[in-house]
Amino acid sequence: MKIHARFLGLGLGGLGLVGASLFSGAGVASASTNWSKVTSAKAGGGFKALVAAAKKEGHLNVIALPPGWANYGELITTFEHKYGIKITSENPNGSSAEELASLKSESGTSKEPDVVDVGPSFALLGAKEGLFANYKVQEWNQIPADAKASNGSWFFDYGGYISIGYNANAFKGNPPTSFASLLKPEFKGAVALDGNPTSAGAAFGAVYTAALANGGSFSNIEPGLAYFSKLAKAGNYVPVQSSPAVIESGQIKVNIDWDYLNAAYAKAVKGKVNWKVFVPSNAKYASYYAQAISKNAPDPAAARLWEEFLYSNEGQNLWLKGFARPIRLPAMQKAGSVNKKLLALLPPVSGEPKFPTQSDLAKAQTLVASQWPTISSGSAG
Repeated sequence: MKIHARFLGLGLGGLGLVGASLFSGAGVASASTNWSKVTSAKAGGGFKALVAAAKKEGHLNVIALPPGWANYGELITTFEHKYGIKITSENPNGSSAEELASLKSESGTSKEPDVVDVGPSFALLGAKEGLFANYKVQEWNQIPADAKASNGSWFFDYGGYISIGYNANAFKGNPPTSFASLLKPEFKGAVALDGNPTSAGAAFGAVYTAALANGGSFSNIEPGLAYFSKLAKAGNYVPVQSSPAVIESGQIKVNIDWDYLNAAYAKAVKGKVNWKVFVPSNAKYASYYAQAISKNAPDPAAARLWEEFLYSNEGQNLWLKGFARPIRLPAMQKAGSVNKKLLALLPPVSGEPKFPTQSDLAKAQTLVASQWPTISSGSAG
């Protein structure tokens, strides 16, 4: 499943912005407007001009968007009904690598994806290979600087924080409150990760978060590896893949995972397990996906309108409905435009997310790959 692999790796990027002709007043683009070169709605004649051009195209190609992932099913149908634009969804369970491969193999055809939703490392790779168009949505200034390429070739869209989920009924007297608390004897054989840190983004994020909780930093993941070594030797860590089924069966009682997945698990086991979730206040590690528009999009106006829709309050709240934290969430909270009922389903987190650099991640991944096999072997028994 792409749910794990697509989250591995984060990065930064940036170039310059190329301008286009500006049409003011009525907001109508020239008949000769080349939407594949337009870098903002304003540069194409305004939002109304963009809508008109997208409706004229009447079609949009997307890829690797499972209907149940981050509420993409509702996002797609809402966009179709709102603008009368038909969406073709290719390979919904595909990976980020497959998305970039499709941009290349179907380049110049009507089947080429107009837009992609990829893991950050793949956003960097796609930009490096010149696969993306530069475009800045109207809410561009509300996307943190370290969450976008300065030229608009890619920009983070939604994601989550590593959290601790637990069976509240199993620990009524002494529930977990931090990473440190999970080292206590009462958590023996109880703590699981969502996969293997050498290949699964959620599990890798758990090690990074443990590092932050134990004096480490984005440039120093070793305290996180030392932490899990202690957890394994204590017999508290169990190498069981987390899922609603194993939570319901009682095989695991604590799960270190993305907050939107732990929140989804709480919903899935409601009435059977009292599953609680929190993001440790002293260790905030976030990972987000990235949007990008194909440089050779067959439906360039519709591609740009899709991005405008995703970054509007409506689109951001629909992602939130799928338990994913939209990138504009801090700004929306300040403006009062976030759906508070949906936000209440996620554990509270204050401040804007911060991200490690690509070099930080490369170093961290190398250390995890070399040390984890020895650490995980200590969990037996």
